[in-house]
Amino acid sequence: MNLHQSRALRLFAFGFLMLTSESLVRAEGPYHLLKEIPIGGEGGWDYLSVDAASHRLYVTHATKVVVIDTQKDEVLGEIADTPGVHGFVIAAELGRGFSSNGRENKASIVDLKTLRTLSKVDTGENPDAILYEPGQKEVYTFNGRGQSATVFEAVTGKVVATIPLGGKPEFAQADPSAGRVYVNIEDKNEVIAIDTKTHQIVKHWPIAPGEEATGMDIDAAHHRLILGCSNEKMIIMDNTSGKVVASIDAGKGIDATSFDVSNQLAFASAGGSGTVTIAHEDTPDKFTVVQTLTTEHSARTMTLDTTTHKIYLASAQFEAPAAPPLAGGNRPRPKMIPDSFKVLVYGLK
Repeated sequence: MNLHQSRALRLFAFGFLMLTSESLVRAEGPYHLLKEIPIGGEGGWDYLSVDAASHRLYVTHATKVVVIDTQKDEVLGEIADTPGVHGFVIAAELGRGFSSNGRENKASIVDLKTLRTLSKVDTGENPDAILYEPGQKEVYTFNGRGQSATVFEAVTGKVVATIPLGGKPEFAQADPSAGRVYVNIEDKNEVIAIDTKTHQIVKHWPIAPGEEATGMDIDAAHHRLILGCSNEKMIIMDNTSGKVVASIDAGKGIDATSFDVSNQLAFASAGGSGTVTIAHEDTPDKFTVVQTLTTEHSARTMTLDTTTHKIYLASAQFEAPAAPPLAGGNRPRPKMIPDSFKVLVYGLK
């Protein structure tokens, strides 16, 4: 690395955003591995979420949510009794969190101070992604097999709407200023917009050239959705018109996306290739890849702490794939090595 490159990286790390994307491309890239946080145990995982103000990271894991202190990078507790948990969201102003429990078709309402479950809400079949919408103070569960969204009051737990979605929902984002919730409909290759007051679908937008979008984040200031698609694309969509304004080549097996408002960086995590594609928003319609960060195979889900600019990815080690059956057919899914589950922490140089 030459002196100019080294200086460019140091300036980026300290937040001097006058650097151009072109300078960053010439450098090795702004992100590197900081730490691994061991969790252990058995079972699968899904979404991660950060409460930056409280310095907590929530990691869904089989039948519980693991809670990590992000200042000490160590496990401080867990939220129990969340069978088949997929997601966890925070309503900091209410002191509550909410989990989507896929195996029991319920959402848990949790006291964030004690980590105790206060009550549970019946949802549609297999709630997966979950979203807190602060404008109406409502929680949305997006029910995979139910192909619906269940909406309930965050304070009371009262169900106020069930919205048929016409397909399999994945991740979602809210824009309270627009009065909209946006959600990927994976098997329809579209994004739909929901009016938060009427709970009615108001828009259907195709995501081509993207396909089967899972991850979604939002740049609310510039009205852009960042979508992670199965065909190795990160798609940028104008959430006022539904127009796709940019398409970025990314990794294999994309699951999650994040957007850092301060640094104007978009992230797409891909477990198949073991990478995170990081792109700078040069303008609302132009994104330039500044780094392809090597992570680990299976590190597919991700979240971002917008205060520290760290990204967190869940990962585990797996046994070698078994040979295919003699009669043909697909290989069985490899088994996770016990106690190998962990969180990878990456940050700026």
